[in-house]
Amino acid sequence: MSTAFSLAPLFRSSVGFDRFNDLFETALRNEPGSSYPPYNVEEHGDDQYRIVIAAAGLQEDDLELQVEKGVLTVSGGKRDPKAESVTYLHQGIAQRAFKLSFRLADHIEIKAADLSNGLLSIDLLRVVPEEAKAKRIPINGAQKPALQH
Repeated sequence: MSTAFSLAPLFRSSVGFDRFNDLFETALRNEPGSSYPPYNVEEHGDDQYRIVIAAAGLQEDDLELQVEKGVLTVSGGKRDPKAESVTYLHQGIAQRAFKLSFRLADHIEIKAADLSNGLLSIDLLRVVPEEAKAKRIPINGAQKPALQH
């Protein structure tokens, strides 16, 4: 009997991390209520990411995005539900308030956010400055440096 397991939960709330340890710590934190609303974290190339959040029934004014200390926080919910004079015979579309947090890796920048067809898409880009990029060090095997005594 073989047991298969998925590492997908480790990648849900971290974007742009290449270090397994950071992902593991985030997965262990497992905050209550973090499953609503449903969302995807997508990779669109080596340095491009997108977070897509199901925001059915919400408008741009009902949503707020904020980045502070490397954490992207997305919160939302109907601001004034009493403003509508609607009697629901069945209410299957959840319109409760929510708050999602995503810890961003170093050098991840928010490029754009768009609300279309009930989906909030947040585009992210990793922009690594030259001084932080890996540098190749040449090895001069043909000539040996002279040691001074």
